Amino acid sequence: MTSSSGFLPQRIDSDAPIFVISVAAQLAEMHPQTLRGYDRVGLVVPRRARGRGRRYSLRDIAKLRHIQHLSQREGINLEGIRRILALEDELDALRSQLARVAELVAELQAEPRASRVFTAASAGDVHLGRRATRRPTLALPGRPPLSDA
Repeated sequence: MTSSSGFLPQRIDSDAPIFVISVAAQLAEMHPQTLRGYDRVGLVVPRRARGRGRRYSLRDIAKLRHIQHLSQREGINLEGIRRILALEDELDALRSQLARVAELVAELQAEPRASRVFTAASAGDVHLGRRATRRPTLALPGRPPLSDA
């Protein structure tokens, strides 16, 4: 007897639109008409198949369950849920940006200090290289260049 696990995907893409509305409704423990209503008002907009049928992803199912929790357990209306979802999306985007900035800072901190192109003094003077005494001073817009004396 051969194992059928070789034919199954090892990992399912959570964004793949694979569930028809009846299956998605069952997985989300909702009525299909509720899913249609959420699609109409833009809370959960599934992708469309060639025949224009709705196809839901695992991420859509999780979002539907989250909406159901906010609505039934927390008593939040649909407009409140829309705002919460928008804020959660914004927070996720900001977290991604912050992670990228942290990576860039770590990369810059790992570089040797000698690789700096310029330095800035506390007074705002900008100098080429690490030390102002060895290199010429740059003039900032609207300010005359300082001498290296």
